[in-house]
Amino acid sequence: MLVLSRRERQRILFPNLGVTVAIVRICGNVVRVGVEAPPHVRVLRSEIASDADQHVSATPDARAARHELRNRLNCITLALSLIQKQIDQGLLTDAAETLQSAVNDLGALDKIAAAASPAPVECPTCRHRALLVDDDANERELLAGLLRLSGYEVDVVEDGMAAMTYLSEHSPPDCVLLDMQMPRMDGQSTVTAIRSMPGLEGIKVFAVTGLDQGTTDLPLGENGVNRWFSKPLQPAEFIQDLETELHPQMTVA
Repeated sequence: MLVLSRRERQRILFPNLGVTVAIVRICGNVVRVGVEAPPHVRVLRSEIASDADQHVSATPDARAARHELRNRLNCITLALSLIQKQIDQGLLTDAAETLQSAVNDLGALDKIAAAASPAPVECPTCRHRALLVDDDANERELLAGLLRLSGYEVDVVEDGMAAMTYLSEHSPPDCVLLDMQMPRMDGQSTVTAIRSMPGLEGIKVFAVTGLDQGTTDLPLGENGVNRWFSKPLQPAEFIQDLETELHPQMTVA
């Protein structure tokens, strides 16, 4: 089960929907919640949500899908309205529980979207292999899901020590996506080890971390990290920037 804390800048990603829910700011009894979604996913206010999706085909399967979608959307919009009233009355614990309920409903929608999505088209000439290294299991799997739906083959490990074991036993991936703050072997030590390991010359290593770049001695470039991606990520921008890093020859001036 996904456990929600009330920390600012916390982000919850639903990769099949392309939706991210973020705790933007907590100030007294006011909690600002942001929702990021791709252009084809409409984010509606509660007063107009019931009028949404009027043009869905009227086949039995479509009607059932629309019914399920409306029920879930209704739960989410009711939850958002309830959260505001709970916050106004200082019931922050209750508001956090209601927000968790809304997140669970978004998770259900994410599973519906995954079941309804066609299998990704294989493209051997453009598909990349990535090794994702992060000790946060929930965050690791969410980002891996986003990458897989974006056409990547992804293997995951929990820390730098496991990453070095993986790299010694497998053919090199096209890139390593690396958190910096991990137990046993942190990101900086892992980058140093990768850069000194025979057979890994030229491998792309990207930092994906909440730490500021200035907190490490790692240089940018082939002797350190090829690029520093700071959390919280903007999912669409992150995928686009990753493609640019892996295909620099395709960058338009």
